[in-house]
Amino acid sequence: MEHHTITILLLGDAKVGKTTFLSRISKGRHQLSGHASIQPLRDLDQPFVFEIRTRRGEYRLEFFDTSSPQSWKLLDPDIVVLCYDISQRSSLINLQRVWMIEVRTTFPRESVLPILVLGLKRDLRSEDDPNGITYPQEGYRVSQEIRADKYMECSAITGELLNTAFEDICMTALRTTTPEGGQSEGTCCLM
Repeated sequence: MEHHTITILLLGDAKVGKTTFLSRISKGRHQLSGHASIQPLRDLDQPFVFEIRTRRGEYRLEFFDTSSPQSWKLLDPDIVVLCYDISQRSSLINLQRVWMIEVRTTFPRESVLPILVLGLKRDLRSEDDPNGITYPQEGYRVSQEIRADKYMECSAITGELLNTAFEDICMTALRTTTPEGGQSEGTCCLM
């Protein structure tokens, strides 16, 4: 049985929910849906490791957050997940104007590096504040503009779409070990 280590890097503004997302998925599959108490992971716990076994082999998924004690620019990720806070429009703007540029300049193989976009804090989307929040179609549009491979949304607090987002990240990660690679064949798809 083959053994693969896959490095997944989460990038985005501070406080968009990356660590909360990782903390929630670290609880295991049985804790991915519904409300759950979340004990934050510490930066020195990085990488956050998940072991997956399939018929094709064993996979070690190593998740790194941008607040890692190591410099994230020294990593050689197999996947980059660009994260933004659905309740803060500025974090989506920064995803496009800052973080995507960082990816392009930092990783020379950016043209073949799978890039996923993950909208976090879905539970904070409210009709009361239409100026600050973003809607799925806006995140999807930005994902298309930066030529991301997939667009996802979830809430780590309520568990809404958390399982789906984690599965999509894992499926993309597993595809990076195949000759076809983890990139999608066309534009990103909407969940």
